[in-house]
Amino acid sequence: MLAREKKAALIEQNRRDEHDTGSPEVQIAILSTRIGELTEHFKTHTKDHASRRGLLMMVSRRRSLLDYLRKSDAERYKAVIQKLGIRK
Repeated sequence: MLAREKKAALIEQNRRDEHDTGSPEVQIAILSTRIGELTEHFKTHTKDHASRRGLLMMVSRRRSLLDYLRKSDAERYKAVIQKLGIRK
C-alpha cells in the first residue's frame, strides 16, 4: 500500500483539475507506482506467489485503463505514457 502522503502527491501531480482524484491519468499513476514497488519486493521474495497474483491483476487493470484512454483521447494517452515512462 502507498503511504497517504505519497498517494496525495501522485494525485496532485497527475490530476486534471482541482477536484480530480479518479481520472484515468491518476489511476494509472497510482497503479504504476504500486507495480514498481511490488517489482522491487519480488527481487528479494521470489516465492511470494500470492502477491504475484495481485501484481498481475494490477498490470491488467493498468492496461485496461491505458486502452480506454488511447481510444477516448490519444493526446492524453501519449502524455501519460511520456510522463510515467511506460513503454509502448
